[in-house]
Amino acid sequence: MNLLSVGASYRTADVATLERLTIADDAVPGLLEKLVAQPFVGEAVLLSTCNRVEIYAAVNSFHGGLGDICNVLSEVSGIPATELAGHLYVHYDEAAVLHSFKVSSGLDSMVVGESQILGQLRDAYHAATEADTAGRLLHELMQQALRVGKRAHSETGIDRAGQSVVTAALDVAEAELGDLTGRRALVIGAGAMGALSVATLTRAGVGPLQITNRSAARADRLAEAYGAVAVSYDELDAALRDADLVVSATASTEPVLTRARLEAAAPLVVLDLAVPRDVAPDAAGVPGVTVIDIDSLAAGRRSMPATAETAAVEQIVAGEVEHFLGWLRGADIAPTVAALRTRAEDVVTAELRKLYARRSELSEEQRADVSRTLHRVVQQLLHSPTVRVRRLAAEPGGDQYAALLRELFDLDVPHATPANAVPEIGGQA
Repeated sequence: MNLLSVGASYRTADVATLERLTIADDAVPGLLEKLVAQPFVGEAVLLSTCNRVEIYAAVNSFHGGLGDICNVLSEVSGIPATELAGHLYVHYDEAAVLHSFKVSSGLDSMVVGESQILGQLRDAYHAATEADTAGRLLHELMQQALRVGKRAHSETGIDRAGQSVVTAALDVAEAELGDLTGRRALVIGAGAMGALSVATLTRAGVGPLQITNRSAARADRLAEAYGAVAVSYDELDAALRDADLVVSATASTEPVLTRARLEAAAPLVVLDLAVPRDVAPDAAGVPGVTVIDIDSLAAGRRSMPATAETAAVEQIVAGEVEHFLGWLRGADIAPTVAALRTRAEDVVTAELRKLYARRSELSEEQRADVSRTLHRVVQQLLHSPTVRVRRLAAEPGGDQYAALLRELFDLDVPHATPANAVPEIGGQA
């Protein structure tokens, strides 16, 4: 099996496309089951955030696996496969490992170094574990990706400013409103992004701060934790009129902020951090209302300059990728070594059967002695070469050794990939 990562993010798709690709939490188990039911996909993990949707998979064919994943994404999003292909990035084997470690460490985030992605990746892995769609390969990849992300954050200063998508949005809002200290604010939504928004606004000195949510209990708990005021969702229009700044981050599948609502609440700055968007498409251009959404943030953050912190994380990631590839190469040769030992045992068994047929006078005790002796000889002959080949396979270029063993001994190893079978578009961004 080989690693394949396929996805779309703020780098490759606009919010309208990401909205159609977004997978609701309750739909994740079904989608994972659909993925592993495909002919070329053996394992799957789905990561879906406000600005990325990507699938990590273990596949037994690059082109077959890519086709299966694209077809499933096309089916659930309603986007034709030919149109969807223009928004997808594809990473294969080594490039898939590199991509997963960059994602977990925050290097691929809209706000470089944000740590929220670690929790989102952990949730994605947990969902795949619950759905039983993560096997040995993805269990190892996810566990190592989470470890690399933690290491990047603990050993470098990449997240020392506590940045997130919310802080990036506040930077843009400050350009519109000026100093945000003391500005009246409203957060719509009390989920993970809503809670992050409340925490960030509080740190920035924004207030008084109101929170509303369809589930009043969640809004009450969040408001109590941060000294904010929870308001009934039925009073949303009044709360909008009382705010200078609104952060909307609900999980609604329909727009929450309609044109009529925004016209009645102007002047107002709205940070729409939801995918699908909370602001209705026809609300663009309402006089006195500035809407900042994921597209607005992504436009200025696709080419962030390198810093000492990002360089340090890049170095960590590079070393960890090589370490993982060593494990992967060692794991790849294990079936070949097992097949070689099985072939040897089969040969011994066949020869013993022929011997016993010719020498019927041998007692059971004599036959057992001969059998044990021959099996020990074979085991001793194979021990040093197989230990050595496992060690060599873990080094760069080690996949050649597995291929050579298969060729020399004519071994049939299921799903073994020829060493030179590198897809033409593997690892494209």
